[in-house]
Amino acid sequence: MVEIVFAWEDGADRALGLPVYASAGAAGADVRANLPDRGEIRLAPGARVLVPTGLRLAIPQGFEVQIRPRSGLALKHGITLPNAPGTIDCDYRGPLGVILMNAGEAEFVVGHGDRIAQMVVAPVVQVAMRVADDLDETARGAGGFGSTGVRGDVSR
Repeated sequence: MVEIVFAWEDGADRALGLPVYASAGAAGADVRANLPDRGEIRLAPGARVLVPTGLRLAIPQGFEVQIRPRSGLALKHGITLPNAPGTIDCDYRGPLGVILMNAGEAEFVVGHGDRIAQMVVAPVVQVAMRVADDLDETARGAGGFGSTGVRGDVSR
């Protein structure tokens, strides 16, 4: 099992606890808004905001934490993460903030303690990079967006 170590930011509401998996099979742990004044943030349609979580974290070498939108917020309110998934590298030790964007049509209120995103721990592979004069051939070749599907093919 991989262990992520957390530290609280000064003034954070520790009663909110650490991110939590909502079910035994959940891939992502829910991350909560930890607002310094215990108040709320109003997010107008089209607006973005950095929401504090009150946490810092230490991720083991060879892993990253991905911050992803919560599907319920996206479907019901149009709340998403403009850089999804957001990556937190293993050598970052600063505050964990979540960039929320309101892609909906109505103002959205983020309250203290609200579940705003989910974090997924993933392995990282760093590769050696080199330049070649040409690349090997494949069946797909240089076909771009949509080049692997046939119109009407529902299996793609």
